[in-house]
Amino acid sequence: MPLSVETKLQFCEDLVNAGVDSIEVGSFVHPDWVPQMAQTEELFVNLQGVDPGVRLTGLVLNRHGLDRASSVEIKSIAVFASCTESFAIRNMNSSREESLNTACLLASEAVGRGVEVRGYLSMCFGDPWEGRVDPQVVVSSAERLLNAGCNTIAISDTIGVAGAGQVRSLLERFHSKNFPIDSLAAHFHDTYGQAIGNVAACLEAGVAEFDSSASGLGRCPFAPGATGNVATEDLLWFLHTQGFATTIDIAAVATASDAVDQVLERSTTSAVKRALIASHLDEL
Repeated sequence: MPLSVETKLQFCEDLVNAGVDSIEVGSFVHPDWVPQMAQTEELFVNLQGVDPGVRLTGLVLNRHGLDRASSVEIKSIAVFASCTESFAIRNMNSSREESLNTACLLASEAVGRGVEVRGYLSMCFGDPWEGRVDPQVVVSSAERLLNAGCNTIAISDTIGVAGAGQVRSLLERFHSKNFPIDSLAAHFHDTYGQAIGNVAACLEAGVAEFDSSASGLGRCPFAPGATGNVATEDLLWFLHTQGFATTIDIAAVATASDAVDQVLERSTTSAVKRALIASHLDEL
């Protein structure tokens, strides 16, 4: 169910007030493909007065999307490529190589326009049609995105099938290729409940940036069986208990997603949010 611009705007503002300083606001894709993203320009325009220290990113999949992003003077975009043929065809109607070429071209052009670029690699661990993914494909794809100008490469477990051992193995491959680990981020879905364990494996290897979604919202509509990203509340709880400091208020993040959960008629998938609701805690 598409959300109104007003609901999205309030959600973003509440996250900023909770201390979140990086938000992927929306995607510049054709609304026929993803109706939920039909009003992305309007949302960015309405967020222009937000704290300038907050990074607001929009996902761009083609030249038209980049032009749309430029029209609202966006400062940060994300580009996207698949590590498997099957997902590239179903998600972007292109081959794996074509998806990577497009992402690299978009990244280079965006950097030339003074825009920061984050590169996403999907299906880095497993694909519902092809099974296990060759780690070398992931590493070589990441190298090409880095060389194209992406400042960060997010390795993504799009369907949530990875375990900590597989994550360690992939990161060891990155280390062996002398890939700058501080340029890596991780994007884990929690389909099989392994996301936090995977985060722990990344931290051991030096990866320090992770995507998450308040209340565990969202999933890839083109990946059968996939659930949402690891919940921001669960990620923060884990990081705080491990001694990592953040400026983010967990309870405020949990509250920020209430209206969205209600509109979508869903229950939170965040264990931490459920615990907060049950215990009626306002602060941690």
